[in-house]
Amino acid sequence: MRRVLRGARLFDGERMLDGHAVVLEDGRISAVVPASSVPAGAQEQRLPEDSLLVPGFIDAQVNGAGGVLFNETPTAEAALAIAAAVRRSGTTGLLPTFITDDQAPMRRACDAVLEVLSRPASGVLGIHLEGPFISGERPGVHDPRFIREPDAGDVEFLTALPERLASKKGRLLLTLAPERVDDAFIARLASAGAVLSAGHTAASYERTGEALAAGVRGFTHMFNAMPPAQNRQPGVGLAALMSTEAWCGVIVDGIHVHPAMLRMLLKIKPAGKVFLVTDAMPPVGTTATSFTLYGRTILRREGRLVTENGTLAGADIDMAAAVRNCVQLLELPLEESLRMASLYPASYLGLDDQLGRVAPGYRADLTLLRSDLSVLATWVGGQDQWN
Repeated sequence: MRRVLRGARLFDGERMLDGHAVVLEDGRISAVVPASSVPAGAQEQRLPEDSLLVPGFIDAQVNGAGGVLFNETPTAEAALAIAAAVRRSGTTGLLPTFITDDQAPMRRACDAVLEVLSRPASGVLGIHLEGPFISGERPGVHDPRFIREPDAGDVEFLTALPERLASKKGRLLLTLAPERVDDAFIARLASAGAVLSAGHTAASYERTGEALAAGVRGFTHMFNAMPPAQNRQPGVGLAALMSTEAWCGVIVDGIHVHPAMLRMLLKIKPAGKVFLVTDAMPPVGTTATSFTLYGRTILRREGRLVTENGTLAGADIDMAAAVRNCVQLLELPLEESLRMASLYPASYLGLDDQLGRVAPGYRADLTLLRSDLSVLATWVGGQDQWN
């Protein structure tokens, strides 16, 4: 069935358009046309005139939401519940994120995502494995008991995983510490199709450069869980800044990174290489005041998620709030803020030929924003959900 969305202002991923309509057919965008030229016989859906229709948000780092933690329940049902929860805040595509844990639950999480990818319009785009090959010096809230170096079984499983995911149009994002793995491991996984990101790392500037050359292409929650740059030890952070090819995911909540640091990052990095992530945890989308991670109580306090000793444990933010913060805290143009939530993460994951734009042939993953940039509705594969 052919449907037409009209009435709202449109941001197509590059520019703002007035007086245009979007034609949906079989879960994809078949045309973007002047509102006066909509196809005859199509079912028309009028959108509020003061709303803005934009490419659906894409979040590459979602540990949990809606009261569900993927590590706690690495199942298809949990992944779907998380996707449903974040959809209310504009996220139409996500990578459920499984942080450092034992090998068996990690594999269950991967199998769960493979199952979900077979379900239409789930919103799940693959899986983000954040660890376990990270630095014991920079674990953050990750449990040191499970931090390790890859063994032969890991290499075999992870090398095969990108192809298994790709067969269902999914992606593998793996966060690792470059100093905990060798270049052969990095190159093998990159060649297999994994998207590799440096994070929870104390790697030197030189080691990070080697890892980038071997196949690492991004940095996880930039500036967090990595040492600050020093005059004789510039470290991983400066290597990220100096690379013109590498992407940086950022948490724009005003807590994880000072806004001035983010403004500096955006001035230095080439356009399109900085994208938004939430690092969301179970309280997001709920009124909960705490949750459990690794058997420890994590407290929700004044916009922070912290252990009892004050260590940050993910973030209490959704993607729509991150976009608003880009506009308000970072003083970015709305268009660039929206690209950081859609087109740029799609490019990072190699999905920008089908996501991140409102254009013919692209999947009908859309977000409708009110004038205050809160979320009014979403479409995933053409299926709408109104808040």
